[in-house]
Amino acid sequence: MRPSRHAVQLSLFAVLVGAVSMPLQVSAQVAAKAPLKQGKQVKRYTIEQFMATTSVTGASFSKDERQILFSSNASGIFNAYTLPVGGGTPRALTTSTGDSTYAVGYFYNDDRILFTRDTGGDEQNHLYVLEPGGKERDLTPGKLKASFAGWKPDGSGFYVATNERDPKFFDIYLYDAGSYDRTMVYQNDSGMNVSDISRDGNWLAFDKSSTTSDSDVYVYHLPTRTMKHITPHTAPASHSAATFDPQSKRLLFTTNAGGEFTRIAAYDLASGATSDVEKADWDLLDTSYSRNGANRVSIVNRDGSIDVRVFDAAGKPVTLPKLPGGEMRQVTFSASGRLMAFYLNGDRSPNNLYVHDFGSKKTTQLTRSLNPAIDPNDLVEAEVVRFKSFDGTVIPSIYYKPKGAAPNAKVPAVVYVHGGPGGQTMRGYSAQIQYLVNHGYAVLGINNRGSSGYGKTFFRADDRKHGMEPLWDCIEAKTWLASQSYIDPERIGIMGGSYGGYMTLAALAFRPEAFKVGIDIFGVSNWVRTLESIPPYWEAQRKALYDEIGDPVKDKEFLVETSPLFHAHRIIKPLMVIQGANDARVIRPESDEIVEAVRKNKVDVEYVVFDDEGHGFSKKKNQTEASAKILAFLDKHLKRQAVN
Repeated sequence: MRPSRHAVQLSLFAVLVGAVSMPLQVSAQVAAKAPLKQGKQVKRYTIEQFMATTSVTGASFSKDERQILFSSNASGIFNAYTLPVGGGTPRALTTSTGDSTYAVGYFYNDDRILFTRDTGGDEQNHLYVLEPGGKERDLTPGKLKASFAGWKPDGSGFYVATNERDPKFFDIYLYDAGSYDRTMVYQNDSGMNVSDISRDGNWLAFDKSSTTSDSDVYVYHLPTRTMKHITPHTAPASHSAATFDPQSKRLLFTTNAGGEFTRIAAYDLASGATSDVEKADWDLLDTSYSRNGANRVSIVNRDGSIDVRVFDAAGKPVTLPKLPGGEMRQVTFSASGRLMAFYLNGDRSPNNLYVHDFGSKKTTQLTRSLNPAIDPNDLVEAEVVRFKSFDGTVIPSIYYKPKGAAPNAKVPAVVYVHGGPGGQTMRGYSAQIQYLVNHGYAVLGINNRGSSGYGKTFFRADDRKHGMEPLWDCIEAKTWLASQSYIDPERIGIMGGSYGGYMTLAALAFRPEAFKVGIDIFGVSNWVRTLESIPPYWEAQRKALYDEIGDPVKDKEFLVETSPLFHAHRIIKPLMVIQGANDARVIRPESDEIVEAVRKNKVDVEYVVFDDEGHGFSKKKNQTEASAKILAFLDKHLKRQAVN
């Protein structure tokens, strides 16, 4: 019915998530654990060489199951591509040179495709169709934000969510796949967003957030126009609709009620009974059914890694192909269920697209994304490390140690803070991190308290404490790095994007003695303004955001106290700020004003603005420039030759 919400991994609190690093990706070109050859000198690669790697994502099979549709930035910007399931040369279907274009999928009954595109990263996405002959048609013209919401089972129509009627709320329309005529299915005045639509078209599932750690699921019966709350609870718990079953008899949803981690439960639409379906020792992020209903796919967030589980109609685990070099992600079945597309993602190589044939048992690698000029043996495997913070809380982190680091060859280091607040640093390929590590920097991707993936108690531990306890975790991360015999304790910096950018600014303002340098990538400097400037289409998450961070009216004094802008006079360490001019989440004044304020301190401040980007950089040229400037800034202030 709908693309998996975890086809691209998102923060549980995606409102402020962002990072300049390239999309996580993979390759099985070399086994992940292949050892470095004895005596081999590690080669240093330029950012241009890292950017010559291709990012690919998404998968959709054509009607005849001979072609597969995906998105790639091979041209320097994302466009829609297709290639044969047996292998071959990718062929571009869209040729945008200015705005990133992402494939949604093939039409069920012909070779037209749906794709989505915004303008300069402004997040005002429209839904387009590519018709025979290559003509592009905007199905959602006007000033609005639109998203694909699923197909009718027979392919005769598809659902689209748009906020054209009211910028705050997303209504659901059913489009005819032939004429593109549409009818409104549901007028949304509830402040909740539709999560899934049953295959019989009679039921809608809604998620409603009370806080970032407390949410509910509702079901709406279209024939009777009745809404029902299906997850009543007293203690705080998160519930999220996943998918209706193929028979439209049950709604599967995730819940952590009564436990630390999320599990899969099912709600019987006829009887109202709820039962558990699947559990794990970690969070079950999502579950979805194949198009023919014969398989169900679940995703487990296991200690910063992704585990994929596939079950048949009887609930029996399906044997998956064994491949070296990474984790399986983004599983998609063909209409017949005979073929399964997926990505393989590893620490040392980016996403590669594969197709597995269950009949022949053959698995075919369709893409080779890593620049062949880069030897994967020169890159590093990440490891999961843990350290105790100031109050004994154990902080899990993803760590990259540069090759050659030793007590007699000490290296500088960076604490890398994810977006969020409720994001998570995970295993997987990051060109930006590997670039820094390849040039001699140890990188610790901290999952400070408040990060997702480690239980609801840990997730809630940062509520109304931003700029305090989570920041102190970052200080302890610096202490852990400094304790490693091969790291120079006098050469440790901090960097991050979005909320991670806020943490960078907070560290420089509130603990100015801790880090030698900070790099803020579109981070919040003034919580009052950021919370006041929330885009209208975040209305469903507004209350949860206020509960997590603070109300800009009721809690203004607290927000001023924890906003780096109002304490910028304390920032005395070198600072780099990177910003997208079209950012709708953390608007440009957040960066403009912190730069202006810190420069008054006679501090070395470098400011980089990309006029054609929003919250997260999608163009290779901008990723290249940003990463090169980051390394140069770090080298200037953290490399030995820069020490006076």
